[in-house]
Amino acid sequence: MFVNTFQFFSSAQSSKRLAAMAITFACASSAFSQEYLNGIKWTAPAIITPGARDSDAPSDAVKLFDGKDLSQWKNADTWVVKDGVAICGKAQITTKEEFGDCQLHVEWSAPTPAVGSGQGRCNSGIFMMGRYELQVLDSFDNLTYFDGQAGAIYKQTPPMANAMRKPGEWNTYDIFWTGPRFKEDGSLESPAYITAVHNGVLILNHFQLLGDTPFNRPPQYKAHSPKGPISIQDHGNPVRFRNIWIREIANAKGVQEREPFLRSGDKETPIAKNPK
Repeated sequence: MFVNTFQFFSSAQSSKRLAAMAITFACASSAFSQEYLNGIKWTAPAIITPGARDSDAPSDAVKLFDGKDLSQWKNADTWVVKDGVAICGKAQITTKEEFGDCQLHVEWSAPTPAVGSGQGRCNSGIFMMGRYELQVLDSFDNLTYFDGQAGAIYKQTPPMANAMRKPGEWNTYDIFWTGPRFKEDGSLESPAYITAVHNGVLILNHFQLLGDTPFNRPPQYKAHSPKGPISIQDHGNPVRFRNIWIREIANAKGVQEREPFLRSGDKETPIAKNPK
């Protein structure tokens, strides 16, 4: 009798569990049958062939320095190209071509043995649009002011981490740049932003620049063209560079053909713009 009663309750509980599972499944099926659609018709993204390695230029990139010569740069007469490496000369070099929003890859190395200290050791800089500097410096066991060390936006912010490799080893900057926009009257519409990765480490995360990056005054924005050159600074140190490439970038494109809506079978339900 005890066994039969247990079996009865066990069977009843199983039935309740099965019923609850069926209800849950039905609710889930109903939820999944409803699809959110944003009403945007997207343009197909460009098909790009990546490099064999992440450091290699993809198919749509402009190779600014491939180890052969500095023909893509102006004012490079005093720079030396040897064994696939460009060694900093007695002038700042600037690309002949100008760029807007972009992805920039730069590899650089500090001289060895290390010479000097602070700002006097392997000092250079990557200037976006010719005026916004991402600092190049040997910051391996070399203390200086933090908004002037490697990976800093000069005089504006330190990097989030010091990811510097030893002198003689190669460092990589992967830079993602959004240039500033200006109104017709020359006033600032939107500031510049930068994200940067140093040797695989995120060091600047969509940082909003305060303006240009001078040494002797506060930063400021002054209206300029939506495109500008890339410049590499000469600061009197034989910094080495290799494998420099750039690709212009743009947001995905689409047309808002209708307002967002929910679709369940043949039924379409507009989404309220200001739901309570």
